[in-house]
Amino acid sequence: QVQLVESGGAVVQPGGSLRLSCAASGFSFRTYTMTWYRQAPDQERELVATIAAVVPGQIRYANSVKGRFTISRDNARNTVYLQMTNLKPEDTGVYFCTVLIPPARFFGQGTQVTVFS
Repeated sequence: QVQLVESGGAVVQPGGSLRLSCAASGFSFRTYTMTWYRQAPDQERELVATIAAVVPGQIRYANSVKGRFTISRDNARNTVYLQMTNLKPEDTGVYFCTVLIPPARFFGQGTQVTVFS
């Protein structure tokens, strides 16, 4: 049974930093690409960052977070991270850890990030 458990969300001021974690279980973590999505209120879900299975591997970021967010993974701990710096109010949303294991994409329950003064 695939399980993804996110943590690390919080309320922070603009310019602040957070590190999100996603603990994975129920599948061979090291062989799958992991992705962070986010969803702001009344908006569609947006891809934030993705990291390929092989480390060092292909990493991709949304243009809106390039230079501020860093995705990484620890295959020994079955965990993927999202280090977020210089946070902006538009980064507010629920952040989801996901994995595509065909034919399904699995999501965690999400962790809330709120950025405001």
